[in-house]
Amino acid sequence: MAYSDRELLARLVQCEAGGEGINGMRAVASVVMNRVYAPGGEYARVGRGSIHNIIFQPDQFTCVKEVVGGTYNAQNIYNMRPETIHYDTADWAIAGNRLSSLGRALWFFNPFSTTCRQNFPSQVGIFTTRIGKHCFYNPTDAYFQT
Repeated sequence: MAYSDRELLARLVQCEAGGEGINGMRAVASVVMNRVYAPGGEYARVGRGSIHNIIFQPDQFTCVKEVVGGTYNAQNIYNMRPETIHYDTADWAIAGNRLSSLGRALWFFNPFSTTCRQNFPSQVGIFTTRIGKHCFYNPTDAYFQT
């Protein structure tokens, strides 16, 4: 099934951050768009300015996988039914808006703990802020060597 960029982003936002409130959803959308427009490194090469390429880059978003750990992943973008708030969040990000507290964040994850580790993944991302259950990471200079 072919989805528009708007539809893909709305579905990913709902899947990854639907329970995180408006700032959580905007933060996830901001990360996707930061990757789309990354000035260098892996995401610049993979994304080439494409939301589709960023979302479907292998092993980036659990919500894109239909199977995780050998088990069907019912919470995937194909099963999402975005509502107005998810489309509004996608439109907000596609229009060029970002949460300023994130800086140039390229990664996020839920550590399932009360603390965020300092670096993620490895030494290419440095902790910048936590929004809801997700930790967000800005690229270090090492990222641009990837």
